[in-house]
Amino acid sequence: MDDQINTAVQVRTGDERAGPGAARPSDPSDASPSPEPELPQDDPVSVVELAGVDRTYPGKPPVAALRGVDLAVRPGELLAVVGPSGSGKSTLLNIAGTLDRADAGTVRIDGRDLSDCSDRQLASIRAHRIGFVFQQFFLAPGASALDNVADGLLYTGRPKRERREAASRTLERVGLGDRAHHKPGELSGGQRQRVAIARALVGDPGLLLTDEPTGALDSATGEAIVELLVDLHRGGTAVIVITHDAQVAAAMPRRVLMRDGRIESDEAVRG
Repeated sequence: MDDQINTAVQVRTGDERAGPGAARPSDPSDASPSPEPELPQDDPVSVVELAGVDRTYPGKPPVAALRGVDLAVRPGELLAVVGPSGSGKSTLLNIAGTLDRADAGTVRIDGRDLSDCSDRQLASIRAHRIGFVFQQFFLAPGASALDNVADGLLYTGRPKRERREAASRTLERVGLGDRAHHKPGELSGGQRQRVAIARALVGDPGLLLTDEPTGALDSATGEAIVELLVDLHRGGTAVIVITHDAQVAAAMPRRVLMRDGRIESDEAVRG
């Protein structure tokens, strides 16, 4: 069920154009800007918090994807969410990332209760506060790495030149400054995933949500991506990694085990 629910939309901004063959807007400057969301001014305890969250998908019978889930992630924290297929991992990511709404319970981003937010307000929160990385890279094949990353700022209202400057800095941050003008077809799998991570990071979100970020990569390249995620965590970004890979989970300082829509265990691992 997780694989059916997992979405490929709204990679960074809340639009529905992202996908393997998605075309980029002919003039990104025409994109409607998304204003910075109004969030509590004091430093929140958690960048994302789920309290008593339920999510059931209709059907015969209905599928209870999440059942009374409680999870809080502090600024700069790094954790793996593991569990068998159908355990609720991807639904957890979708709700934490405001891609889906809970049926019951409370979801907060940076201390703000999202229950009364409109779809437009949620899109603004995604554009400014949350980055997404999926197993599939969802890069526009005809665009350079620089323009793919700059698209992560498309709905923030920032001018094109500023978006491209930020994209260039972020590509340097993930070690791809010398590949800025290469198209996805000219990059290795690991390099394409780094571009996808750069796109998620270009807006400097407090929360990075990754769904099987190493799933399409060989083991050596996957290890390099994990090292990059650890570095981002050390730099202050909160990172949630959804994974089936035991080695990836073992590299995380906190591990959350899900089963049948519930959190079965949540433990910090001493380094």
